[in-house]
Amino acid sequence: MRLFDLSGRSAVVVGGTSGIGRTLALGLADAGADVVATGRRAALVDAVAMEIERHGRRTLRVTADVADRAALEHLRDACLEAYGKVDILVCAAGVTQKIATLDMTDEQWARVIDTNLTGTLRACQVFGREMIAHRSGCVITIASLTSFLGMFEVAAYAASKSGVAGLTRSLAVEWAPHGVRVNAIVPGVFKTALNQALLESPRGQEFLMRTPMRRFGQIDELVGAAIYLASDASAFVTGHLLAVDGGILASGVNQ
Repeated sequence: MRLFDLSGRSAVVVGGTSGIGRTLALGLADAGADVVATGRRAALVDAVAMEIERHGRRTLRVTADVADRAALEHLRDACLEAYGKVDILVCAAGVTQKIATLDMTDEQWARVIDTNLTGTLRACQVFGREMIAHRSGCVITIASLTSFLGMFEVAAYAASKSGVAGLTRSLAVEWAPHGVRVNAIVPGVFKTALNQALLESPRGQEFLMRTPMRRFGQIDELVGAAIYLASDASAFVTGHLLAVDGGILASGVNQ
């Protein structure tokens, strides 16, 4: 299965110390890539780095915040010094806040937009310039069901993730002539320790009812999509938003 082999490639996962980002970082390492998983907290960066090393891959311990362009540039420079180039960028940093839109402050809106959308843009700009210079590279953004569907009291998150979907398509068109592919993963509803209470609530049961596969996803089930989009198996795929959602986006009436 050499199409899916990432041996000899280097990957950076921004927002890679927890949740989806951490899972994808370890999955890319399993597929053969050297992986640098970064975030704001040094202790978490070190913890995931140790796991990557247990997978037999090289890594670096560099903190970075998507709100800080200089920190992203420092991360890029460290990766270039260690590996010569960055083959894969995963933009996984994200925040959300459930609040009635009429009660949302400018500061609350700006925090979500700046992290999820503008932070993705910053990371793409910082690493994309080097990918274009090398005329090769793969960018994977993280979109959302809210890139396509309206959801209750998460207007800032939905706006940011709709923006990520549009940004993904735009960069794919702009960078394709330079050998750089840009795609997104669209996660459905995945069970984690942080959202256990939500999934047991009426809101979680509504998600379950709307999922044709009648279950929540396991976070490891996102790894295959990331390996596919990062590998030669998707060499002619760009500008695509790959849903891993148990059928929610395909669904109309389920009963």
